[in-house]
Amino acid sequence: MNVHDSEKMLGILDQQGYAETRDPHNADLIIFNTCSIRQKAEQKFYSELGRIKAFKRKKPEMQIAVAGCIAQREGANIIRKAPYVNLVLGTQNIHVLKQLSSGITSSAALDDNPDLETTDLPVKRVDGIRAWVTIMYGCNNFCSFCVVPYTRGRERSRPTKNIVGEVKELAEKGYKEITLLGQNVNSYKSDTNFPGLLRILDGVGGIERIRFVTNHPRDLSDELIDAIADLAKVCEHIHLPLQSGSNKILQKMNRGYSFEEYFEKVLKLRNRISNISITTDIIAGFPGETDADHALTIDALKSVEFDGIFAFQFSPRPGTKAAIIENQLPDELKLIRLNQILKLQNKITENKNRSLQGTIQEILPEGESETYKKMHTGRTRTNKIVSIPRSDVEKGTLVHVEITKGGQHSLEGKPIT
Repeated sequence: MNVHDSEKMLGILDQQGYAETRDPHNADLIIFNTCSIRQKAEQKFYSELGRIKAFKRKKPEMQIAVAGCIAQREGANIIRKAPYVNLVLGTQNIHVLKQLSSGITSSAALDDNPDLETTDLPVKRVDGIRAWVTIMYGCNNFCSFCVVPYTRGRERSRPTKNIVGEVKELAEKGYKEITLLGQNVNSYKSDTNFPGLLRILDGVGGIERIRFVTNHPRDLSDELIDAIADLAKVCEHIHLPLQSGSNKILQKMNRGYSFEEYFEKVLKLRNRISNISITTDIIAGFPGETDADHALTIDALKSVEFDGIFAFQFSPRPGTKAAIIENQLPDELKLIRLNQILKLQNKITENKNRSLQGTIQEILPEGESETYKKMHTGRTRTNKIVSIPRSDVEKGTLVHVEITKGGQHSLEGKPIT
């Protein structure tokens, strides 16, 4: 979501005549687009902000802006801590960048934007094949560990016609894949609900693939499962954050489901869509988590056998209920549990990837592999990364490949001619 927000910022600045530079010493404007989901991200931001002070001293006319979730949460405190910052942009106020040409000296734009979901900002995308498309803003769930409802506001869905118009424009420009964005896409509701939106977008000519993130397990409906199964362009992959295998911890997290309810939905997905890939999020070391609770998470990973996970140590965020729960665990214990989770999941992922050896998969080539310069890379419909030899395969053209090797983090394949 922050990547797409940055694309919107670039779109606004491009219209004002700004050009990007790789060298911050040459910049007239430096924007920090920040994340507040974990403490490490905040620490990195403040470290980088401190470094920029020297740039500003040498070039006083340089403007510095801070955007994103840290900006929304800290507000004018950022300017008090770092007076050389010119502008603090809350998550609903990206449009304020249009005022830069008027010479802002020092201000913070943090107010609720009543036109957020109906205002379409210009977007400058770097990738000409895949595109992020926001369908809703904010979150109503208030999980006890998460700062997002406080930094992104309440849920608001974009009008269906605005989304469809954006996707049609992307198709006309040659984009092949879209990823629909929302804190909880399952609760999208405007002129239609989320499965209805998928059915409309499936009919847009030129778009070959549709993905979406992220989902709340509590709101995963049979109607959505049917849509994934029935619609040709909707990819067979779902990111379904579990967070913990312990019902006690899930209750403390305010997740609104038990592990048994979660697992029942996993079975529904797999019974309806046999080849679906399921990924998840796991938090290690939530306050009050016992060895028995951690063991239940390990058991959950073994039972579900996710295709991949994003796992993190619990990070207390100011203003959330979990930050003040008793029995906060030491970092050393959280790290031990995290490593156990990752070690197990790495084996599961590798086994799943190896099972694909010899199968035929459709991939969308995206360009040169970042890891292997002599290879091209693409993703299967189930969102697995595949490296293929450089050949006459055209970037952005769907191609079938035979999987020749399955590794822990990716697959290798060869195009079928």
